[in-house]
Amino acid sequence: MNLMYYVVLSLVLFVIGGATVLIRRNGIIAVLGIEIMLNSCNLALITFSRMWGNLEGQIFAFFVMVVAAAEVVVGLAIIVSIFQTRRSASLDGANLMKN
Repeated sequence: MNLMYYVVLSLVLFVIGGATVLIRRNGIIAVLGIEIMLNSCNLALITFSRMWGNLEGQIFAFFVMVVAAAEVVVGLAIIVSIFQTRRSASLDGANLMKN
């Protein structure tokens, strides 16, 4: 199978994730869109790593997964805090957390 198919799939996933972040106002769905974008970057890293025959892309993909896990923890904590104050997971209420 041609490796460029994986690059195209990565691009499509990145666009879907970006559109999800920009269009949806629900915080949980926005975090899900960011995760889709990070996974598409991992797919591209692993594809290029395999294309060039080295392991650096796979190592970077592992570190991206670690950062993504930390991002989910922090993002969900912020969303839970917004939900406790506003009783909604909408990101429009995020600016009310300044105090």
